Amino acid sequence: MGYAIRKIKQSEIPLLSDFLYEAIFVPEGVAPPPREIIDRPELQVYTSAFGERDSDICYVAEVNGRVVGAVWVRVMDDYGHIDDETPSFAISLYREYRSQGMGTALMKAMLDELKEKGYRRASLAVQKANGALNMYKKLGFEIVDEKDEEYIMLCHLC
Repeated sequence: MGYAIRKIKQSEIPLLSDFLYEAIFVPEGVAPPPREIIDRPELQVYTSAFGERDSDICYVAEVNGRVVGAVWVRVMDDYGHIDDETPSFAISLYREYRSQGMGTALMKAMLDELKEKGYRRASLAVQKANGALNMYKKLGFEIVDEKDEEYIMLCHLC
């Protein structure tokens, strides 16, 4: 499947709410949470006023003119928070576009951008049962902390 990785357009920023919902890990056989969950303060930190901070960067995956995935970072106090200099990742793709290499391409584009901008490291939080864990490890992320159901991972960029 042909796809393009590019920076998000200002007019597409509202799509981040969809991708935030898609980023919520739902184990096999478990009903997804109601969409209103993304309105909680601990999740709004990922999208509220996105684009207004210097650390706000987003790439999207596009297939046939449709945005089907996004990776975005910002320095924020989220689940993957390390410190106030380390951007945290959020990434998701619509279900039918997963496991086709787009997530890896999005992550690589973002890691390259962060290196270019002089960031020394980046972090993320991932559920222990999430299959994306292996992708993150292949991209250089290492587990640095562990909570009940998730890992905090860090990637050194320099």
